[in-house]
Amino acid sequence: MSYLLDKKIKRKKFFKITTLIVILVILFYFRSSIFNGFSYGSNAIFRPVLILGRGLGENLKNVSSFFAFKNSLYNENIDLKYKLNENIAKLANYNSVLTENINLKEILGRKSAQNTLTLAAILGKPNQSLYDTLIIDAGVEQGIKVADRVFAFSSVPIGRVAEVYLNSSKVILFSNSGEKTQVMVSGENFFMEIIGRGGGNFEMILPRDFILQKGDEAILPGIMSHVVGIVETIISDPRDPFQKALLVSPVNIQELKFVEVEIQK
Repeated sequence: MSYLLDKKIKRKKFFKITTLIVILVILFYFRSSIFNGFSYGSNAIFRPVLILGRGLGENLKNVSSFFAFKNSLYNENIDLKYKLNENIAKLANYNSVLTENINLKEILGRKSAQNTLTLAAILGKPNQSLYDTLIIDAGVEQGIKVADRVFAFSSVPIGRVAEVYLNSSKVILFSNSGEKTQVMVSGENFFMEIIGRGGGNFEMILPRDFILQKGDEAILPGIMSHVVGIVETIISDPRDPFQKALLVSPVNIQELKFVEVEIQK
């Protein structure tokens, strides 16, 4: 009985091994079509899931980008509000100092001369005319003369009249390359010279031991203070007895549509 049982077990084991070998042979010879079938079946089953997942991923990505953009706008808005409040405070202080300055000059009998400002439209800007020059629509008939000063926003000097025609004039900007202008640095009592570098930029050479800081202003000499340039960068070398200051104009000429010409009485 034990012998027959062992023989039966061996027969079943042999049958299982043979079946496994046959299945492996079939899979080996027909692997391409079988695997393609599996691939097709799995693709049919999982394709909707993959599409849904991709869609959800894109939506989540878009939502994340939206909140990041919104957060960036919020921070930018906060910064702009802070700068606006800072500028409002500076302007209030400037107006207070300006009023006090005018009152003191009137008390001392040095009230500024009432020169006439003539409005003129800009016909040609630096990118349309010669470099760092303007063509304006006011000339001899409007009382314009050579050497009259030209202002932006009625208070920022930007250049001088170089040539006058019947109904137009040519203006050389103070920032014109090589143009030299006598100025005083805010808080100091001696003259310096700024030289135009083009594009609303200037440079000033001064002794190395002269203390100059970013934000200091170059002012045209006179009873009324008019800022020509603002110190942006200071370049110095310990081996050089002089230092160079780079300045920029307070206004962007490219954004101007009109200027005012000061006609001396």
